[in-house]
Amino acid sequence: MAIELYNDGKHICLMFPDLVEDENGNSVQSNQFLIVNNGNGILLDPGGVMTYNELFVAMGRFFPPKKLEYVFASHADPDIIASLPRWLTGSETKLLISRIWSRFVPHFCPQGKTEGRIIAIPDEGTLLPLGDTTFQILPAHFLHAEGNLQFYDPTSRMLFSGDMGASMMSAADAGMPVTDFDAHVPHMKGFHMRYMVSNKVCRYWAAMVRELDPEWIIPQHGAPFKGREMVGRFLDWIEALPCGVDLMTPAQYSAPKIVTVAL
Repeated sequence: MAIELYNDGKHICLMFPDLVEDENGNSVQSNQFLIVNNGNGILLDPGGVMTYNELFVAMGRFFPPKKLEYVFASHADPDIIASLPRWLTGSETKLLISRIWSRFVPHFCPQGKTEGRIIAIPDEGTLLPLGDTTFQILPAHFLHAEGNLQFYDPTSRMLFSGDMGASMMSAADAGMPVTDFDAHVPHMKGFHMRYMVSNKVCRYWAAMVRELDPEWIIPQHGAPFKGREMVGRFLDWIEALPCGVDLMTPAQYSAPKIVTVAL
């Protein structure tokens, strides 16, 4: 199901929150996004092979998939971009990805398929003119990947934040913006403590986002934050959260002495 996040008649932002959900807990819910501006299309974090068929059909109601100008990948995890070979085969799209990961992309695509179709984004990010809008591809390194990028749409004032702000919940809940921040924290605290590398980079990121002043922060997993109050609450929370290497001690680096898995 497509959720219309923004539509002014010529600029549309769509969210697809329910293409992947495993009731047995073997996979994680994920969000995919399509932006169409004056007939120009870009797909954000299109997901793995589990999403491809349904996303191709669902987005076809709004934009011809074969006419995609770009696919944007915030980082190179399988749930972000494992479906890339099929998008490259099914369209003439180009991939926007951190230059750190650009060299790895050919390893999971058919030989020759990526030639001339990878745009390697430098660490500082870039502006991206498309249609009558100039998007911003933002640096978000170590949140959680070494080469991590985010995508800001100044027309809708939506920050598509990748794993930053992610929460673990059902697809039905992910389709609704957060209204009770305190109740939402348990859905995201453990994830951020493990996946964000340190409080230092979280604080740097929060300062950058405050300058952008987005109306939305929309992660790739879970529910979005909408409005000044919820966006502000999230920024206050993440910039104070100890996480990643902040929490490491010698106990996490001890050689194992017993079997801890079922073989």
